[in-house]
Amino acid sequence: MIRPGHTFIIAELSANHGQDLNIAKETIRASKRAGADAIKLQTYTPDTITIDCDNIHFTELLNGTIWEGKKFYELYKEAYTPWEWHSKIFEMAKEEGLKCFSSPFDKSAVDFLETLNPPAYKIASFEIQDIPLIEYTASKGRLMIISTGIAELEDIELAIETCKKAGNENIILLKCTSSYPAPIEEANLATISDMKKKFNVEVGLSDHTPGFISPVVAVAMGASVIEKHFILDKAIGGPDASFSLDETEFAEMVSAVRMAEKSIGKINYNLTEKSQQNRKFGRSLFFVENLKKGQIVTAENVRSIRPASGLHPKYLGLLLGKRLKNDVLKGTPVSWSDISE
Repeated sequence: MIRPGHTFIIAELSANHGQDLNIAKETIRASKRAGADAIKLQTYTPDTITIDCDNIHFTELLNGTIWEGKKFYELYKEAYTPWEWHSKIFEMAKEEGLKCFSSPFDKSAVDFLETLNPPAYKIASFEIQDIPLIEYTASKGRLMIISTGIAELEDIELAIETCKKAGNENIILLKCTSSYPAPIEEANLATISDMKKKFNVEVGLSDHTPGFISPVVAVAMGASVIEKHFILDKAIGGPDASFSLDETEFAEMVSAVRMAEKSIGKINYNLTEKSQQNRKFGRSLFFVENLKKGQIVTAENVRSIRPASGLHPKYLGLLLGKRLKNDVLKGTPVSWSDISE
């Protein structure tokens, strides 16, 4: 899925379907129009990701978040994508030319997704410590995309080690800030290049900051994958609407990312044809006074100025103190033929 010079852009459907399959389908079409390379789902049910419980562990943790007032079970009941939709979504994505894969949240989700032959699995930020889930998912031999939103260094190391022990070294890490929405000053995108060197894997960005400045900067920092929540219309609402991009915004992000790719280019010290032509507008040595044969060259009568029609400025020191072979007019490019030995 990943190829050099092309940032792989994932549209995260998440809960942005309002429990309406038609909205989900139209969202896939819109993500294709907006330039996404893939659509990503989340595969769980309220009962596979949590339990229906009213104690403080399942209610108070959401206080102070955009999901305040709900308990975990209610949140995931609102947000989950019905499993019976998955085959239809995978089929439509294929018709649209999009890759389609998902984040499994337990082993049963992995087993279910295996029937759909996904090209990859995404381990969500909050599951990076679920080592049994990572081990089981990695054992399927598919590309592992692992988000690091709540991970400390040792969590990342353990997740990678777990994949490798399962015989899977096909790993991409996503730099992520698990805040919804995430303040842009907490993006810390400099970490991307460090992660690439430290873990020797491809690295991307799972972004929850407003707009798309962070994805563009991430590409400049070496990101090969960008994941961003996509919503057909923010009026749909839902748990993730506030930090999702609509079709117009997502298309602008894709365009900006593609421009960033072009500007990065490759390491190259050779001049383009246009730049080579423009060297004539550079500096060179000119006589800046009318001078007679035999006069001495000084810093006052020979200067480095534009354009580049005369000798290279590096020769100025050699010329000073020399005598002229012939008369010269102000504005004449300096040539060795004008200088006595």
